[in-house]
Amino acid sequence: MTYRKEIDGLRALAVVSVILFHAGFKWIGGGYIGVDMFFVISGYLITSLLLKDLEHGVFSIKTFYEKRARRILPALFFILLLCLPFAWVWFLPNELKDFGKSLIAVVAFVSNIFFLQETDYFTSNAELIPLLHTWSLAVEEQFYLVFPLLLALFWRGGQAVLFTLMGVIALLSLGLTEWGWRYYPNANFYLILTRAWELMMGALLANYLFYHQSPKGWICHWASLFGLVLIVGSFFFLDKSIPFPSVYTLIPTLGTLLVILFANQDTLVNKLLSLKLLVGIGLISYSAYLWHQPLFIFARAASIDTPSLTLMGFLSVATFPLAYLSWRYIESPFRNRQHFTQKQIFMFTFGCSLLFIVVGLFLILSDGAMYRFS
Repeated sequence: MTYRKEIDGLRALAVVSVILFHAGFKWIGGGYIGVDMFFVISGYLITSLLLKDLEHGVFSIKTFYEKRARRILPALFFILLLCLPFAWVWFLPNELKDFGKSLIAVVAFVSNIFFLQETDYFTSNAELIPLLHTWSLAVEEQFYLVFPLLLALFWRGGQAVLFTLMGVIALLSLGLTEWGWRYYPNANFYLILTRAWELMMGALLANYLFYHQSPKGWICHWASLFGLVLIVGSFFFLDKSIPFPSVYTLIPTLGTLLVILFANQDTLVNKLLSLKLLVGIGLISYSAYLWHQPLFIFARAASIDTPSLTLMGFLSVATFPLAYLSWRYIESPFRNRQHFTQKQIFMFTFGCSLLFIVVGLFLILSDGAMYRFS
């Protein structure tokens, strides 16, 4: 699959918007839509890779899970490990007990279901949950568990069958979303059933481009620019008062789709998103996403008063050098097969998961290490 710099540029826009939103900057009230951009991008990239493997007859579910483990787990486990001492020092027993529960939920990839039971994403108590942002990782992992098997099952049916399959899933999920925000808004926000259509948008685009040439000509300039306007406009004109996800989510997700489809090398949008700074941020965007929430939460937990926007701005900037270090020394080595074999990756995954489950159970059974207090 050809590397596309502009997609890393899109990732940069997505992660910066999420970080600024979580930092508390009111002027980017729709910054949370960065997660929806990530869903579309993931759906597109994963489906493109799967279709390529299926075409060449080298698809293996074991290899697929190995690649996902290399990509996601080392940096995630590293952040979980770093969170432990700060939670131990600054959290009250009930908070530490909840943190223990969230540790187990994260490594089991059900944190979206756990946080559905615990908190509303947009309420003030969400500002004291260091692993809340992992709900989106759980959604993607649940997608990875099912979608590759479906794709392999229907692959021989050709483009029309795959397009129909993805389209039906997307329409059913979008319809469920429109029903869900009216009656079960919290579940609507967190669950894969009401998020699947966003991933399917990327998958549908990947399926189309797998069988067709990318568009050419003047339409690419205007369509990609319109897509970028939809994305940037969503940052500033959407806010917490708008039902989400809902049909409003089509604004940034369609924008993302238009950029991926039309922003070829001749377009202004491609040149903007391919700027070195944006591409660099995009490359470390996963680590930046992992880092930012714990930084913000522990800053709030350690402060008597609400941290100033100056401090939150500083922590927002500090996220990126920290993300670079974890990308350079954690993410990259584990993705290199010359450093770690498939067997070692699976053993590492099992060992670390077991460790965090044991720590989580200890924090739960000890009532948040109540003995720390007289």
